Amino acid sequence: MSKQNTQNQSPASERTRVKRGHKRADYSKTTVNEILDAMPLCHVAYTFDGKPVVTPTLQWREGEHVYWHGSAASRLIRKAEGTDVCMAVTLMDGMVLARSAFHHSVNYRSVMLFGKASLIKGEAAKTASLKAMFEQWFPGRWDEMRPMLAKELKATSILSIRIDEASAKVRTGPPVDDEEDYALPIWAGILPVTTSVGKPIDDPKNLQGLMPPASLAKFIIG
Repeated sequence: MSKQNTQNQSPASERTRVKRGHKRADYSKTTVNEILDAMPLCHVAYTFDGKPVVTPTLQWREGEHVYWHGSAASRLIRKAEGTDVCMAVTLMDGMVLARSAFHHSVNYRSVMLFGKASLIKGEAAKTASLKAMFEQWFPGRWDEMRPMLAKELKATSILSIRIDEASAKVRTGPPVDDEEDYALPIWAGILPVTTSVGKPIDDPKNLQGLMPPASLAKFIIG
């Protein structure tokens, strides 16, 4: 089963047009933003010395921009400003077992973005962006921590791209087999895959009596 592009939107550019499995494409900002907000882990592709390089990192969204951070000492980060990059974010929702090897699949939600990387400059702008990252993941955590040192801020670079060229691709539902295969005595179905957050584990070097902070409240049940 495919997620139809019910909002009937067009891709922002030819390079965001989904060609394989185009019925699973969704170009709506709502879908793109929901996927970006649901999964902080991303992979960013750069061109470095004429060769492709892909690195995993953490991303966060502020309005119409996506941000990611890295070491200021990184050669990739230093050379990325003003160059074309591609970011991919994916959530895996299930393994889809069909009656034939060919029709096995996965249920997933994914986003691919293209754009020119912009370096966030100035201590105030960098601090505000880092605070926004923490507030998105752990509301209130920024104020629980000690203030960031100037040398730490200097050692951190933040890049962003505007969410202008983006497309989502989503698969949901059961396997789609050849019609004649439905009569075969072979089990088919979905093996759900979920991402969950476990119980907080104390750092053994915590001061005695410390409890998980309020910033983890949304993750702690009971």
